[in-house]
Amino acid sequence: MAVEEVSYEIRGLSAEVEFETVSSLRRALKRLLVHPLVNYGPAGLTRALLRFGKSELAAANWADPGGWESMVISYRQNCSQVADRLLIHAGTMPMALRNRKRLGSFLIARLIEQARAGPVHVLCLGGGPGWVIQDALAQTRAPARATVVDLSAEALEFGRQMAARRGLAERIRFIQANVSDLHQYLHDQANVVKMLGLCEYLPDEQIVSVAGAVREMMLDGAPMVFNSLSRAHGTDRFFRRVFGLHMIHRSPGEVCGLMHRAGFRDFAVHPEPLGVYHVIVGRRAADAGRD
Repeated sequence: MAVEEVSYEIRGLSAEVEFETVSSLRRALKRLLVHPLVNYGPAGLTRALLRFGKSELAAANWADPGGWESMVISYRQNCSQVADRLLIHAGTMPMALRNRKRLGSFLIARLIEQARAGPVHVLCLGGGPGWVIQDALAQTRAPARATVVDLSAEALEFGRQMAARRGLAERIRFIQANVSDLHQYLHDQANVVKMLGLCEYLPDEQIVSVAGAVREMMLDGAPMVFNSLSRAHGTDRFFRRVFGLHMIHRSPGEVCGLMHRAGFRDFAVHPEPLGVYHVIVGRRAADAGRD
């Protein structure tokens, strides 16, 4: 069933965020040469070459498609294998992923500063080690603390170690739990919620269900930060055939439509320059205004 789109306000690129970009010539070369080769080349041969080359990114996706380890590898960019250097430094998707991280942390830091109450409580759902939240806390002097929720014990331990190195350990709580169990752990409502990197892996009804459940843990008017994913990266067939990574592509209006059903309004859409991700801020509607 088609998702009903809702209206939103589109924002321009933020000059305060250092994005990764691709020249027009390079985009054309990728579209005409690289993408057909990787999308329609023999998948078995490609997987064999990646195994032979000991690709850490490929191994991480084979173990957990789109999981936190592949995200960390894309963020770090310190790969020793030739295949990984090509995939991570030249691939549109890893570049867009890093753009999303920078844009998301920037927006969350600004939302923390705009919150009237203090200290601000930021809730991060399915955030793996909470890298985006840690970057956001490091960007602002406003009093804030975060709760990072994920199902992976390994991701949370990685996050704890990172937070300790960055001097953020006292400001971040890591919880291994499902969204449906969060009420057992949270003792106050969230001022800001981050749900980046989730919608592209969830069917429509699950997005509505998760967002609706989290809505009950938020203050009226509190912002939720999430994202859409477009096919502009040009390599969906490669990810599905070679990595086993199946992502759901939706327009900003479609994702906003799902969030509207869950009780959110006033959507502001922030693009990153590669056109792959749009980071979206929606506000929790008061109960009386919910459809």
